[in-house]
Amino acid sequence: RKKSMYPSCGRHSHPAVHMSVSKPPPPHSHFAPPPNSSTSHLSIPPSSSTPSSPAPSRAASSAPRSLPPPSPVKISMQEHFAINVCPGPIMPIPQISDFFPRFHDFPMTPPPPREKKILKEPDFGLSNGGETDGENKEKERKPIEEDREERQEGADSDDDDETYLGTLEFTLLFDHENNCLHCTIHKAKGLKAMDSNGLADPYVKLHLLPGASKANKLRTKTLKNTLNPVWSETLMYHGITAIDMTTKTLRLCVCDMDRLGRNEFIGEVRVALKKLSKGESKRFKMGLERITQVCNMNKETVEQGTPVAEEERGRILVSLCYSPEKSCLLVGIVRCAHLAAMDSNGYSDPFVKIVLQPDMGKKSKYKTTVKKKTLNPEFNEEFVYEVPHDQLAKKTLEISVWDYDLGMSNDFIGGVELGINAKGVRLKHWFECLKHIGKKVEYWHTLTQQGAPPEVPPQ
Repeated sequence: RKKSMYPSCGRHSHPAVHMSVSKPPPPHSHFAPPPNSSTSHLSIPPSSSTPSSPAPSRAASSAPRSLPPPSPVKISMQEHFAINVCPGPIMPIPQISDFFPRFHDFPMTPPPPREKKILKEPDFGLSNGGETDGENKEKERKPIEEDREERQEGADSDDDDETYLGTLEFTLLFDHENNCLHCTIHKAKGLKAMDSNGLADPYVKLHLLPGASKANKLRTKTLKNTLNPVWSETLMYHGITAIDMTTKTLRLCVCDMDRLGRNEFIGEVRVALKKLSKGESKRFKMGLERITQVCNMNKETVEQGTPVAEEERGRILVSLCYSPEKSCLLVGIVRCAHLAAMDSNGYSDPFVKIVLQPDMGKKSKYKTTVKKKTLNPEFNEEFVYEVPHDQLAKKTLEISVWDYDLGMSNDFIGGVELGINAKGVRLKHWFECLKHIGKKVEYWHTLTQQGAPPEVPPQ
């Protein structure tokens, strides 16, 4: 048999190669040495056709054995998640008042003024050039008194609502011929901020006192995001008589509109109408105030009694004209003002009925159109009664205002009678119509219980 040329390369006869083979390096960890370190391990030689010489095998057998790599340190899951974790500082939770400053009570109480401390330098009578102690005391008292005056002025300015709430400019004009009060709202300046953005959405609301209600409420348009609004808007009150000019007071309120909540009150001004002259326009520039006189207003309404009850029902503007060409009476229903609210929404759906007594059949009864959801309707409707002029003195014109209700009986608001049996302005209106033939005569009349339907007694 032929012997192998390389006896060390037999099937079971190369232990040196087995000793030189090492396990693959463990995965990289913080505790294992880097792969390019000085301690090297032998690896499996690459496969090649050239056999390895016995010299290196002897050198490998004579070299010391390398230590196995250390096993990685085992870490629990809780410790793993706890490494390199920094929660940071705990921030305070923002309050709702930080985003909505309107939750603060208005007006906010200002902080007390700081007192000025006067530093007294030690004076031994040498630095003032021989001044006496009395002069020194007087000099010390002067800054103290000035400081007190400044504090009083600061307190007065804090309590002054004019500088804090803003000012309002407007013009009033009373038209005696047409019984109209023209209110022109010009502008406001320096209003108080009511929204979180430091601005406001202001509008002006007008009422006549006493007896403020939706019937005598007027309102301007709303201007967005401004503290210096310019309206230049004219509002008119109809049916204002000379008596109203001596007893009524006009209240102008500036409010901030809020779509998501309730509108907020900024301030108001009040003007007694007796300050106005007939046909004279007067301009006002007044500071807004916060006035609460609920008790006084209730006393005024109770003291006046019956006139207030009539005023709450409203007024109507009627025109009369007798046409000699057509031999007929022309009755015009122009408008109503300050009607009483009969519906749950605070308004009414008014219409007017006209009857010429004694009854002349269907030709004597007329009715205007219905005006929806208003307390100051404008009709401008005219009706014709064919009546000889000599018989007109025996007639009585009954006018009544009603609130229309669908599917239910209509509600009576108020009425008025014009004729020979009337009194006061009603009688005067009827006589002028008979006297001035062909001339249109207009008068405002206060609605009363005249013409109300008889109450059905309970069964």
